[in-house]
Parts: sequence; structure tokens; C-alpha cells
Amino acid sequence: MSRCQQVGRPILQSLRQATGQTPSIAVRHFASTSRQNDDATTISSTTQPGSQASKSAHAALLSPKTVATGSPVPTWTEEQLTSLLSPEHGSRRRRAALATSGNIPFEQLPYQCFQEARKILSLDREEKVAQIAAETAKIKRLEAADPSTMRGGEPYKQKRLESLRKHVEELKVLADINDPSVKRRFEDGMGDMSKPVYRFLANRKWRAMDHKIIVQRINQFNIVPDILPKFEPTMDVKLSFRGYPTPPGAVLDSRMTEVAPALRMQVFDKGERLLSIAIMDPDVPDVESDGFKRRCHFLAANIPWDPTKNQLALRHIGSEVAEGSLAVPWLPPFAQLGAPYHRLTVFVMEQADGKLLDAEKLKELYNGEGRENFGIKSFRDKFGVTPVGFNMFRTVWDENTAGVMERHGIPGADIEFRRTRVMTLKTPRKAKGWEAKRQKPKFRSLWKYTKRIA
Repeated sequence: MSRCQQVGRPILQSLRQATGQTPSIAVRHFASTSRQNDDATTISSTTQPGSQASKSAHAALLSPKTVATGSPVPTWTEEQLTSLLSPEHGSRRRRAALATSGNIPFEQLPYQCFQEARKILSLDREEKVAQIAAETAKIKRLEAADPSTMRGGEPYKQKRLESLRKHVEELKVLADINDPSVKRRFEDGMGDMSKPVYRFLANRKWRAMDHKIIVQRINQFNIVPDILPKFEPTMDVKLSFRGYPTPPGAVLDSRMTEVAPALRMQVFDKGERLLSIAIMDPDVPDVESDGFKRRCHFLAANIPWDPTKNQLALRHIGSEVAEGSLAVPWLPPFAQLGAPYHRLTVFVMEQADGKLLDAEKLKELYNGEGRENFGIKSFRDKFGVTPVGFNMFRTVWDENTAGVMERHGIPGADIEFRRTRVMTLKTPRKAKGWEAKRQKPKFRSLWKYTKRIA
């Protein structure tokens, strides 16, 4: 209640008592259907100002308003809300509503507009379900048809079937996209990713921000064209080291990256597929050629994946905990003193037609000395895989790098890189003007501004 309302209430009460008017109270009853007259029913009384009914009406109208127990916006602190519900459930308003709504099912919330909207959405869903049934029957008839009777033959039949199946998936999404229960389960992280509508919502949420950040990092750190000539990620890949989420492109401590990361991967199309994961450092200094070369820090293949899975710990690949074939074990990333930061790129690649890769051949090619000069482009061309996901982090020399290299038997901790000073090739010129006048010893403090600096 504002200060003006507190001040004005006694004045309003005195004026109404003086005129003998009784306030009218608006009452609105809940109904499942709309009424012809939506105006609130007005209850008036002709009792005297001093009567008991008049005093009760005045008290009901002029008493200070308090927040009810079931109000969706109680005045709670963030600590109180956090003790009741996790911040993952959404905003403070939503968490307060969930904490005070009792055990009322979400579909039975007593709000007339909400219930009427659910009826409209239910009718729309029935129409979409009928369209899905009709399109499915059309697909079955087309599958049973002889392609020789069609004008385009077998290619036309397959193209038509693909178009119809795509249209059915779109109808499945449209049938449930506006359902409040579906949106609520998705926001609570309880969506079934085997259903098209939840995959659609997850893809839309990812492309709203996370996809843009990944594309920005790809352009910002010149992943294209340094590593691949062109690349567009189509699946969500997130990194975490020792349980801590890692933003794309972050510079991490050497102790943090000593153990293999965990990936959170989410695909948005149905079906199971086989994935390969490669982590590569394209910024390894090459002193002999005065340039850089590449090094493979991790490689695994034949990892089965589908939309219902989202967590994978790389250290468990090849064991009973996680499926897949480990070709190159984890090598902690490192950088020598004086070298620029190293980009550690994580590529997730989909294997063509679900074909298994020969794990022994991968070990023979890339394990041991084969780590050096590993390239994502050559791996893609040789084994027919398609990059679909990407993430990255960076590493620099820090106070813990030498210890990490020593524990894992990595040589080169005593190497320091220094930039070579390039001397100027211009011929010395005679001092003129201001410089010539101030070559005497008394202007010694200014010589540093007149001497030529390479």
C-alpha cells in the first residue's frame, strides 16, 4: 500500500459516513464458460450509516490488504525461496507460485481465462491429430505403391516420402507447441527428448544464444579457415572440467585441464547415430619452420548417441561405464613460457551411415608419435565423418604447468620462447631541427626520444 492510500483512507471513510452512502462490493464467480454479461454483480444496501451491515462493508473495503497464503508473489527473500525451490525452476515469481500453490494440479488451476484457453488449444490439437492420421495413411499408401507407375520412378517416390514424413514431424510439433503443460515440463528440464516438440523447443532455445556464441568464437579465433575451410555447428556441445562448466574460449588453469573433460551433447534430430570426438591443439610452436603445427590430445570413435542422451565423461570411454572406442588417450594441454595462448578445439563428428571405424587402425595412425600433425580436415576426408558440434578452451603457461608436465612425463618445461628483435633496415639519417639542437650533454634526458628505436 502506498503512502497516499494510507493517508486518503480515513478521509474517504469520514466522507462516506457523512453522506450516508454505502459502498458497493463487486463479486465475480468462477465459471467454466463465458457469460453474456461480464460485468460484475453489484450488491448494494440501503441500510443506515450506523448499522452493523454498513460497518462490515466499510471494514471490508477500507481494511489494509495483506498477501494471501496462496498469492503467487509473497514478499520472500531470495534465500527463503532458494531453501524451498532451486533457482533452476525459473524466476522468483514462478518459484513463489510453485511454493504456495499447494498440491493443485497444473491443469486444474482455477483461472477462468486459463481453462477457456486450454479448451481452444484442445480443439486445435484434435485437428492436428486428424491431419497427422491422414498424412500417415497417405505415406502407407505411397510406400505400397509401385514406383514404375509413377512419372519420376523410384527417386520421385523417395523424395515424396521424405517430404510427407517431414510434414508429419511439423504437425507433431504444432499439435503440442502451445500446450502449457508441455512448456512447463520443458522449462523444468523434464521434457522427453524422444518427442519432436521437446527437440524443437530445445533447438530454438540453443539457437537463441548458445549457437550464436559458438559461431562468434569460431570467427573470433579463426577456427575457419585455420582448421576447416567452412563449418556450421548443428548440435549443442558444452564443456566442464572437474564438474565446473567452461564458457567457450575461456583460459583455464593447467591443474583444471589435467583430467579429461565431460561433455554435455544434445542432438535435435531423431534417431541413433555414431559419433567421433577429437580434441586438437593447432598452435604448437615449430622452431625449425618458424611456424605452428598440430597435436592430437584426445580421439575416440564409435560412440552411440541419440536425443535422449546428453552427458558423456571422456575419461570413461572405452570402459564398462561408457560405450565407444578409445584411440588416443587424454594428454593434458600445455604451453611453454613465452608462447602465445593455445587453442584447444573440441570437434564432435558424425560417422557416415552409422558405420564403425577401425579402432586399431586409429591407434596405429594417431597414438604415440602419430599425435603430431593430426588434422581435423584430413581425418574428415580419410574416414568420411562430418563435423556437427564444436567447443573450445585456451591454455597458457602458468605456475602449475611445469608440475603437470612433470607428472605426465611431458618434456619441454624448461623451454622459454622469446621474440627475435628485428633490426631496422633503414639507413641512419642526420639529425635536423629540434633533434639537432638538443644533442648537447645538457639535454641528455631527452636523448631517449631522439634516438632511433627499432
